Amino acid sequence: MKKRPAPEAICLLGPTASGKTNICIELARHFPIEVISIDSALVYRHMDIGTAKPDREELSHCPHHLIDILNPNEHYSAAKFKLDAERLAHEIVMRDKIPVLSGGTMMYYKALKDGLNKLPERDFQIREAIDSEAKQYGWPHIHENLRKIDPETAQRLSPNDSQRIQRAMEIFQITGKPMSKMLNESITNKDTLKTLDIALIPESRATLHKHIETRFKQMIVRGLIDEVVELKKNWNLSLDMPSMRCVGYRQVWEFLDGNYSKEVLIEKGSAATRQLAKRQLTWLRSFSIEHTVDPYAIDTRSYIQKILRAVQH
Repeated sequence: MKKRPAPEAICLLGPTASGKTNICIELARHFPIEVISIDSALVYRHMDIGTAKPDREELSHCPHHLIDILNPNEHYSAAKFKLDAERLAHEIVMRDKIPVLSGGTMMYYKALKDGLNKLPERDFQIREAIDSEAKQYGWPHIHENLRKIDPETAQRLSPNDSQRIQRAMEIFQITGKPMSKMLNESITNKDTLKTLDIALIPESRATLHKHIETRFKQMIVRGLIDEVVELKKNWNLSLDMPSMRCVGYRQVWEFLDGNYSKEVLIEKGSAATRQLAKRQLTWLRSFSIEHTVDPYAIDTRSYIQKILRAVQH
């Protein structure tokens, strides 16, 4: 079978609260686009406020894909994203539209561009055993065990990064190999999309932090606490699930458990979001992206025009 030609697409990357949705809406005024979300939180239904999901009015400007495709107790992966994004991009091109991949889940972008190593599928029995040990001794204890078998992976993970520590330990128990070694092995499913990549990198970290704090406070006002109450009531969830590891949801869950006040909730939610943005920017700076834009430039039109020029050329 003849391989399909790679479509041209725009890829818009940026940290949380950098205005990616607004830029997509502006692009939709100039080009026939459809947006493919690169966001591991937007895939979940019933999680609208805390994920800053585009509202009905925003979605009316252009179609969005990979939003609201899973229930909160389900799992999604970078491998599944790569397959879905490539399929959707080809379908969009066939409709004579331009795919715009937009978001801030950098692992998804890396999977799309660099391909994925053949890591083993999840083993829920092993995961339950790791979770049980973590509940008894804490995730820093599991992190220390990881350091003994895979120091390279342990060094780049926080001792409380439960999701990634769990995955690294799971891979070792399934394969007997450190995850760092497996990640260095050959990759065969590299990029099949030709993309124009644009990175939103704020020059002022203080401005980014101000936007983050303001947005998290607005989420609380708009009903994020009630949203988490409904999630806890209607779904069999736990803090170990990927959906509840999303920034903001864990902090609200702990607030509802009586661990701290609303004022502390806002501090913790804002701080967690700042840490997410820091990780996203670290990823962005490690990528070879030709076009970079400061989303908080005083002249808003200037950076929109810069993006339009990059797209047109």
